Amino acid sequence: MKGFFPLFFTFALIAPSAHAIPWSYEGNNSPENWGTLSSEYQMCKEGAYQSPIDIKGTIDAKLPPLALHFRTHTTSIINNGHTLQLNVDDEDNFALDGINFKLKQFHFHAPSENTINGKSFPLEAHFVHSDAEGNLAVLAVMFEVGDKNPALQQIIDQAPVRKYETQPLDKTIDITSLFPASTHYYRFSGSLTTPPCTEGVRWLVMKESVSLSAQQLESIKSLLGMTNNRPIQPLNGRMVVQ
Repeated sequence: MKGFFPLFFTFALIAPSAHAIPWSYEGNNSPENWGTLSSEYQMCKEGAYQSPIDIKGTIDAKLPPLALHFRTHTTSIINNGHTLQLNVDDEDNFALDGINFKLKQFHFHAPSENTINGKSFPLEAHFVHSDAEGNLAVLAVMFEVGDKNPALQQIIDQAPVRKYETQPLDKTIDITSLFPASTHYYRFSGSLTTPPCTEGVRWLVMKESVSLSAQQLESIKSLLGMTNNRPIQPLNGRMVVQ
């Protein structure tokens, strides 16, 4: 499951190249066409281990719960036309396969990209981590409508209203409420869910969801201005362990 991955891809949603080929979730540049938009995006069409997936038929490998450390200092929030993304500048990390992964950014998809036993969730957060060599691990958390989420409200209150705007953050966001109390998870090997769809990404999807209010969900959807989930991709023989 270990794959090598250039570090600059970690920040593909932060500062895309001025020469990047446009892609979208709608119209002619929608997910089914990503692989034909550019030679750089061919993996979106030709890759065998793409994300997202439907998590089912899991293998019980007795994975240990994650030891997560929350000290996140978010420096800015960006509405980049594809998602709301928060950039991170501190030492939030976890250990996986004996390797330390540090949080670089996190962002949101509505509705969820991954599904669990065919169930879609109204919102999914992706916490993108990198090790010292640039290999990626994405920690995904599902949201369900229920109680108001304190951290999500802080994000909504400070998010840029218009696309392609960056808002510096002058208030600390305690992201604890973006994670469930239980840190048990599903694991599989996959890819980025956006172009260039590079593979070799360790995926960890938390088993338990967290809550957000119906009003918060509508606020996030309004800020996004569109659905931003890539369709489910074939497993192609991959194992999902828990």
